[in-house]
Amino acid sequence: MSINRIGLKLGAAVIVLMIVILVSSGLAVDRLFTNFYDAQMKDNTQEIAAHFATMAESNDTSSQSMIRAFAKFSDVKVFWLNDEGRILTLPREKQPNLSFIRSRDTRRLLSGHSVAFQNHDVHGNRFYVVGKPIQIGETTGSAIYIVSSMKKIDDSLQRLRNLLVLSGLGAFFLALGMILIMSKLLSRPLLRMQQMTDKMAKGNWDTRLQVGSRDEIGMLGHSINDLAASLQRYRDTRRAFFSNISHELRTPVTYLQGYAKVLTDGLVDSDKEKKQYLSIIYQESVRLEHLINDLFDLSKMEEGQIKLNMEWMDLKITIKTAVQKVKLKAESKRLSLQLDLQDQVPLIRGDRKRMEQVLLNLLENAIRYTEKGSVLVRLTGKKEATVLSVSDTGIGISKEELPYIFERFYRVEKSRAREYGGTGLGLSIVKKYVEMQDGTVRVDSQMGVGTTFTLIFTHEKKQRRDGMK
Repeated sequence: MSINRIGLKLGAAVIVLMIVILVSSGLAVDRLFTNFYDAQMKDNTQEIAAHFATMAESNDTSSQSMIRAFAKFSDVKVFWLNDEGRILTLPREKQPNLSFIRSRDTRRLLSGHSVAFQNHDVHGNRFYVVGKPIQIGETTGSAIYIVSSMKKIDDSLQRLRNLLVLSGLGAFFLALGMILIMSKLLSRPLLRMQQMTDKMAKGNWDTRLQVGSRDEIGMLGHSINDLAASLQRYRDTRRAFFSNISHELRTPVTYLQGYAKVLTDGLVDSDKEKKQYLSIIYQESVRLEHLINDLFDLSKMEEGQIKLNMEWMDLKITIKTAVQKVKLKAESKRLSLQLDLQDQVPLIRGDRKRMEQVLLNLLENAIRYTEKGSVLVRLTGKKEATVLSVSDTGIGISKEELPYIFERFYRVEKSRAREYGGTGLGLSIVKKYVEMQDGTVRVDSQMGVGTTFTLIFTHEKKQRRDGMK
């Protein structure tokens, strides 16, 4: 059983955060209540001490007994301090623990100032002590100490701390359960993605993720599915390419070998037949040359080694040259090859050789996939761009396949690939060369009606680039 490391890391991080929050909250609550109770104790003790000092200043003989009675009722202790700084006790009264009395506090009280402080005994019990001077007229005749035990407050605080610990443990274990569940739920799609990418690495690109969420994880799942679909399509088109290219190479080689052997063995009856065989050898060698050139161009594109010879050029001349080269092919299929060239078309900067190759690829595709009708080349010059289009009345391309026709190795409708020939590289080379010359390619097609490829060369972009040079 594999360990869910993502869940462990996520759970551990949240647990640590939860512990920090609980401990910080507990300390803050404890400090808040401690300060509150201490402040209440100080205020109450100060108030009692003030009342007792007022009662003592009345100089009534019964004031001491009243103060002791009120002290017992208020759960505080009262100690009298005479003008010599000694504690007065009643007869037969046990000598109390007077360790809290300090000489500097005594001097301060007898000089007419109050004192207040916290103290604790040997057992750790806390006390709050308030000393008040007793004014007889304008002189300080004595003083009293009020000692209030803080044991009840400390017991209450301890109960509060125990409650905080218990509630914190309960919240921690509840949160721990929720964290384990949530971390498992959150990490499950990531684990599925990891398993899918492992399958993809082994060449299984048919697998797909079931994406149920619309958050970032769901978007990542869709991206992985798209990547798998692209890789699958690349694999399929590459397989089809190697199958097609082997067929395309084998056919001219077979023709070359066969007719060359016939000529070598002298198995010809007339010069006319000999010329016919030589013509076939020439045509197949040209076909083979085109295949090799496409493969060579593709290899250079992959390595980024293609360099263009950019210069100002007249597209009308390039169009006429390309049309002249495919004219015989069009006539052999009884297709009408038409030109619609605007008179005033601005020059563009481009590579003459590559532009001619682009036009030849488009024209040969148009002728290959058109059985009847026409092929139209139109050139128009506008203020912002020069537009070149190649239209045919051929079989067309389905909407489902239009997004992929410029991918290398891609062949439209594999079932008819052998019938029409081609390597699946032509349109990929067209798009690459056009973009290298700062142009864009657009395609519009309708099944059974025809296809139009449009090349757009923006003047402003070229002028800016030339100005930078």
